[in-house]
Amino acid sequence: MPEARSKTEKVVELCKRRGIIFPAAEIYGGIAGFFEYGPVGVRIKRKLIEDWRKFFVESEENIYEIEGCLILPDKVFEASGHLEHFVDPLTQCKSCKAMFRADNLIEESTGKFVEGLPPEELTKILREERISCPKCGGELSDVKMFNLLLKTEVGPAGGEKASLRPETAQNIFLNFKRIYQSMRAKLPFGVAQVGKSFRNEISPRQFLVRLREFTQCEIEMFVDPRKVNECEGFERVKDVSIRLYTAEAQRKGEREMEIKVGEAVEKGLIPNKWMGYFMAKEFLWFLSLGIPREALRFRQMLPEETPHYSKGNFDLEIEFEFGFKECVGNAYRSDYDLRRHSQFSGEELAVVTPEGEKIIPHVIEPSFGVERPFLAILYHCFVEDKERGWNWLALPPKISPFIAGVFPLVSKDGLPEKAKEVYKMLKESGFDVVYDEKGSIGKRYARIDEIGVPLAITIDYQTLQDDTVTVRDRDTTKQVRVKILELKDIFQRVVDKNSTKDIF
Repeated sequence: MPEARSKTEKVVELCKRRGIIFPAAEIYGGIAGFFEYGPVGVRIKRKLIEDWRKFFVESEENIYEIEGCLILPDKVFEASGHLEHFVDPLTQCKSCKAMFRADNLIEESTGKFVEGLPPEELTKILREERISCPKCGGELSDVKMFNLLLKTEVGPAGGEKASLRPETAQNIFLNFKRIYQSMRAKLPFGVAQVGKSFRNEISPRQFLVRLREFTQCEIEMFVDPRKVNECEGFERVKDVSIRLYTAEAQRKGEREMEIKVGEAVEKGLIPNKWMGYFMAKEFLWFLSLGIPREALRFRQMLPEETPHYSKGNFDLEIEFEFGFKECVGNAYRSDYDLRRHSQFSGEELAVVTPEGEKIIPHVIEPSFGVERPFLAILYHCFVEDKERGWNWLALPPKISPFIAGVFPLVSKDGLPEKAKEVYKMLKESGFDVVYDEKGSIGKRYARIDEIGVPLAITIDYQTLQDDTVTVRDRDTTKQVRVKILELKDIFQRVVDKNSTKDIF
């Protein structure tokens, strides 16, 4: 018998078959760590990003947005510490020459958490545990550190050394002074950016989990270091209960705790109210995207794995069948970046407080990847439905590629013309709808269920008599009959409430 496919494998197959995501340069064999979004996937991704902007940026009065360059001179990354610290441990097979990230290889082989250990200790573990090449069984080399910057040169004949940015954050720090002055900003204020980042990963894998090119949504919140606990929005979220996995619990082998954000800040488990504010909002946002509560947790990074720029990190992790994976990094970057760029550039990056004192702001950073949450949403919204006869995506309406499919019951007797009339009316009213008249009505339902479309509008013979249509719910397959003129109101209610429940 053929081996049963995992849920992730089924999601990957759906992505490729239905135009959601597929490998880059696939007809040439592809290139590891690079993926492209198809017609359906790009709609979901854009809506996901727009919902992030609405929830985290547009809802705030003091967060501005920029769009920075993808390539920056290496002087930037010398100042930021990426030239020195942005490294992963590399080992290579002496026989087949395949390369692997040593800490991941050890964790997969032994179950030991070894991230952050120096290369000598990782080499020692490889030898003691007799870990060999997973591809050919050959002997592995000693571990060395590999810099993840994707390097390039700008200009002809060996021009200026530069790199593709590994995070969107550095553009924000470089432009801090201009933003502060041009927007007449006052602390606290934030700067957000959505865009591509690049990391020359040693061994990209697990579909969208470890990539060389990916999209980030980041906010750098600049605050007076003496006022990191003065966060106006904190009172609104202090009673949000989150799942918190502290460093102490990890060391003791205990599980994560359930705790209110306000209590976690009071006890010093979360370093300040600004970080607590963003963590609470992140938890609520992911719940609204269809991720179950039990699949979400904030894990405090251990000292040996905390980035060089941070005084404390909490990763929001989402559970897959292959374990929890980081999808958001929350970092207390203190004044590290502004101070370093001020030193290396000679540009004054301090601000003057209302009391006339010069200070370098501290930074709280919530940094979202897009691809991992995208995969997590597909994974947790993927429904295997033997009774229905096909698998489908229970996507929340706000990020579904279309709000509805519009179908004539059959392709004759004036039904396609009437259906196209309804389709055009809904499109002109600003709703994302898709038209389909090919195949049986059951197959058309299956096609839109598979890509997560919440509603199906069917035009039948009764429509020609009384201008009513059937509206079918993806999640329950229930149907109701409504007037065509009621559709716009129904769609708007579904969009506003992110649910079809009060319609059926």
